[in-house]
Formats: sequence, structure tokens, C-alpha cells
Amino acid sequence: MRSLLCAAGAAGVLLVASAATAVAAPAADPEPFTIKDQRITESSGLAASRAHPGIYWTHNDSDDGPYIYAVDSRSGRTVATVTMRGVGDPRDVEAISVGPDGDLYVGDIGDNLDGSWDHVWIYRFPEPKELRDRTVTATQYDVKYADGPRNAEAMMVHPKTGRVYVVSKKEDRGAALYAGPERLSTSGPNVFRRVSGIDMWVTDGAFSPDGTRLMLRSYFGGRMYRWEDGRPKDDIGSVGVPIQGQGESVTFTPDGRTLMFGSEGADSRVEPVGLSGRQLPESTSGDGSATPGGGDKNGSEGPGDSSDSSDSSDSSEKSNPAVTGILVIGVAIAAILAIRRRGRR
Repeated sequence: MRSLLCAAGAAGVLLVASAATAVAAPAADPEPFTIKDQRITESSGLAASRAHPGIYWTHNDSDDGPYIYAVDSRSGRTVATVTMRGVGDPRDVEAISVGPDGDLYVGDIGDNLDGSWDHVWIYRFPEPKELRDRTVTATQYDVKYADGPRNAEAMMVHPKTGRVYVVSKKEDRGAALYAGPERLSTSGPNVFRRVSGIDMWVTDGAFSPDGTRLMLRSYFGGRMYRWEDGRPKDDIGSVGVPIQGQGESVTFTPDGRTLMFGSEGADSRVEPVGLSGRQLPESTSGDGSATPGGGDKNGSEGPGDSSDSSDSSDSSEKSNPAVTGILVIGVAIAAILAIRRRGRR
């Protein structure tokens, strides 16, 4: 009799532990970190690595050279320095982004002379599979704007189509979002054309990993947009930006749930800001109308029809391991009580 009670009790304890483990499964939130490399004093761009979890790619603004740095967010230390070969002397590198092909795109798009250079450049090379110091041959693309030279600090590569977008800074003509050609070419200038006006002084931007959100930041603020048909469709609202000395960069974490904000200066901090509600990318099911794989409809897949929320809620509940564990615990407790009643009789 006692052995049966002990066995049933032990099973109940194990099931309780199992259910608790299932409930506590979410991944840890990203932590802030400090870029400790003394060579990195003007971190102007930030991109979360797709090949190496916890690694962020960054670079200096100007007067540095053709160097890209891989920084480990767990230690803040540089674990690889990539030297780009075949790109000449970079002038004003302002942004970095990861494309759907796994390549790194580097935007030498700044113009410290307020839009007097007749062209700027974008460099591209495959993200290294191994993190070590190396020299790579990068492809260089010439970039011009259809409405004349502009100064820009934000460059984003759409994660579904691979199309490159640039946002100019707010000058007398106002800030604007520009779209590059469907595919960049080395045979001649790549003309970027105006898509829409942007009422911000933009210092960086980033697409969510599923391509359904566009985040733009300024020195002291930021806004999130829903992305559809190759343009920002809805202004979802402002995003709280950390107070930083000179806020310059932003990127999504690979799961799309958090923004990482960086700034210039020695020993600069990278700060996480979690997203919620409609600002979450659609693939995270944050707003109840998730459409995994949604993206830019410019020649690529776009958001599909949302499934009925009640149906998806029911199905997720049925397959929830925590709910299943609790039901089994109830059965185990009922069995224990039945055994005790039998013993008394």
C-alpha cells in the first residue's frame, strides 16, 4: 500500500517539475553589452549575425579603413576583424545589414559635405563561416539617387527580396526612403528612387527578420512601420530609444522580438529594447494576426491571410506541454486519493 502511495507521489512530483519546466522554457532576454575594442570609437552600424548567435557586426564611421568587426555580445570583445579588399578607400561608412543570401552589405553612404558627392558606395561579401581575422574580396557597387546627391546614414536589405533601401537624413528637402534596383549591378551606377518621405532625422534603420516591420531611429527617438508592397504602409508608433551619447545604430535580434540600439564613442553601450503588441513582427504572433514568412511584395512573397484567431488559440492550447502536464498531474492526484480510500476500507 505505502509503496503504491510513494510511487504515485513521486510520479506527481516529477510531473509537477516537468510542467514547471515547460512553462519556464522561454529564451533569456538579450543583455546590454559594452563594445570593449579600443579601435571601435565611432560604431555607426549594427547587424545581428545570422550565422553566429550572439555576434554583432559593426564598423567605424570614417577615418578607419575597410574594416568590419565581429563583437561577441556575451563578452563585448571583438572575435574577428574582416578587412575588405578591392573597395578603395571608404569615405563615410554608416550602415551594415545582412541579406537573405547570407551576405553582409556595408553602406559607405554618408556624405559629410551635405550631399555634394555625385555617388556613394555599397560593399558586399559573404558572412564568414568561421570567426577569425581574415581578408575578403568585396564587391563594390556605385550608388546614385534619382533626385540628386543625398547624405544618408541608414541602409537596410530586405530579408526576403534582397532589395536594398536607403533613408536620407533630414535636410532642406526633407528625409526620404529610397529603393535600389531589384538587383545591384557592377556594370554601372545603381539608381535609387524615392519611395516615400520620412519625417525624422534618421541615423539608422533595420528590417525585422521576417520583413514585415521597418524600424527607423534618430538620435533620441524611433518609429516602427508595417512593411508591405515595398513601402512602409502604417506608422505603428514610436519606440522607446535608450538615452545614449550619440545614438547611431539599430538592429533586430534574430528572433525579431528585441531591438538592439548602439551609439558612437569609446566603450559604447549596446542596449536592448523589447517589443510588444503590434510592433512585434508578424511571424512572432505578437498581435494575434501572424503571417509567418510575410514580406516585401516586390516580386517576392508577401503576408498571407490571417487564420482565425480562435482556431489558432485552440490548437496551441491543445499542444501546450504545460497544459498537458497539469492534466496528467490531476489524474495522478486522483489515483492517489482513490488508493487511500481503498486502504481505509
